[in-house]
Amino acid sequence: MNGDAMALWGLSAVWGCFAALAAWQCAQVLRSVTYVTLADGCREERSVPFVFRLLLPLAPNLTPIFEKPRFRAACDRVNRRIVAAGFAGALTAEEFLALRVLLPVLLGSLAVTLVWAVFAMVPGRAGLALREHQTLFVVAILGGYCVYPVVWLNGVLKARQRQIQRALPFVMDLLTLSVEAGLDFMNAIQRIVERRRMDALGEEFIRVLREIQLGKTRRDALRDMAERVDHRDVHSVVNALVQADELGVGIAAILRIQADQMRQRRFERAEKLANEAPVKMLFPLVAFIFPAVFLVLLGPIILQVLRQF
Repeated sequence: MNGDAMALWGLSAVWGCFAALAAWQCAQVLRSVTYVTLADGCREERSVPFVFRLLLPLAPNLTPIFEKPRFRAACDRVNRRIVAAGFAGALTAEEFLALRVLLPVLLGSLAVTLVWAVFAMVPGRAGLALREHQTLFVVAILGGYCVYPVVWLNGVLKARQRQIQRALPFVMDLLTLSVEAGLDFMNAIQRIVERRRMDALGEEFIRVLREIQLGKTRRDALRDMAERVDHRDVHSVVNALVQADELGVGIAAILRIQADQMRQRRFERAEKLANEAPVKMLFPLVAFIFPAVFLVLLGPIILQVLRQF
């Protein structure tokens, strides 16, 4: 009996040490910050999910698999999306694909084990009904963990594109004023980048400037920026600038036209959002506001009726 008790205490101590080390590792990962290096050498913070940072040390075990030629097309597609999302240098395509495998295997297995443990503790018919549907729970958990990296990447990519979309009309106005005042186009971009708070559009302009300094032509640098950002407004501006450069047209007039179009598109988007607002407010109005008003107005009457009966 004493030997069994000692073994139980020893096993509890081992599990306690394991839990303490796991908690310490999670705390270290939470305190770590992920940075990317911009074209000018500055570092910008990027928010990578905690689960990704926790599993990234295990990713090198799988990255050699995704470096094979059969995965080259998939890695190229993922890498373009990572660059467009602004996480180039913080996360590689091979690491991202490795995370898509590690998440369901490790965290999904842990979640499935916890679900089965909960099912085992539920007695009676409820537990039997849950056990009959445990396959659906397992498939849902594994599928959720496998899809989460793609959902996260699409979310950060759309957020970055929205940030560029909001900043572009203001930057186009500044570029137009600067060029019409006599500045060269590239000097105008340099001035704007230096005097604005760093954002996604500023990072792209910095990269364009550094590529031109390294010998790339202006039209090629602008085309590469449009491909990286992959947004309709940026493509429109870049195509107009490239055509003006090829045809020898004055760039100030092109910038003025593009600035007017950007403002018009911004007004159209604002009108569209304003028209969609009543439809979006309908569900919370019906689901929350009307029942609250009903309870406030008729609540005392219902209480009086209940007291009488």
